[in-house]
Amino acid sequence: MVEVIQMYQDLKGKTALVTGAGKKKGIGYATARKMAASGANVVIADLVNSKNGDNPLTTGRWDEMQNLVEALAAEFEIQALFVDVDVTSSTSVSQMVDVVSSKFEHIHILCNNAGTVLGVPNAVHTYEEDAWVKTVDVNLHGVFRVSKAVVPLMTDTGGTIINIASRAAKVPPLFNGAYAVAKAGVVMLTKVMARELAGSGIRVNAVCPGVITTDFTQWRFELEAQILDSTVADRQAEMIQTIPLGRLGSAEEVANLVVFLASGQSSYLTGQAINVTGGQLMEL
Repeated sequence: MVEVIQMYQDLKGKTALVTGAGKKKGIGYATARKMAASGANVVIADLVNSKNGDNPLTTGRWDEMQNLVEALAAEFEIQALFVDVDVTSSTSVSQMVDVVSSKFEHIHILCNNAGTVLGVPNAVHTYEEDAWVKTVDVNLHGVFRVSKAVVPLMTDTGGTIINIASRAAKVPPLFNGAYAVAKAGVVMLTKVMARELAGSGIRVNAVCPGVITTDFTQWRFELEAQILDSTVADRQAEMIQTIPLGRLGSAEEVANLVVFLASGQSSYLTGQAINVTGGQLMEL
């Protein structure tokens, strides 16, 4: 029998839905894995065979995603399910919830992690409108759509929602306005939902990662190096110089906080946007 992480025994047997969890090097998958290690049943929801082939939104094929959840189920002796979802489509989100509710009576934990950046980095006044709109749609409206569909499955039992925002929600980055604006919206949406849902026993918090070692971050470094006529190693070294802990973070370190926020160990926390930045962002 797999030993459940003792600190989070209250998660055992609960159902956790994590969007954007189809990439093994990503925050979503690290979160799903940590949930499974804590004894929770896990639903990995992601977009399969995205047409955005040059973008980190892309995940693997359907059979690869099935292998992913089967491996989690076998390793941690929990139930695991993969669901294909496009968070920019209310119909797709509704279908996802129907599939999940047909297998699990309730969703106790929701981690809204699906996100991306589309288009070439630009100043706001030169940003391609279609790329701006789509970036905001995935990162902000996707959180709204999924939360709207999932909350009715939480109201009887209570639950926790953790939205993955970003350091960019609080510190304006250069040439990445659509992403920053969307993530700032996620922080405010988190606070609004926390107030609205507190009476239903649903806590809502956000996590604001800094520079984390993921495929998404690697893609950003490669793009920046190309635009600035630099190298990936130089871009990474320059970024590390701005981080007091002197290194990039790991997806697992972000997942540790997400699982804490999902558990009873954080029972008096709601409406917060917590930084995981290695000290790169410090607030009063």
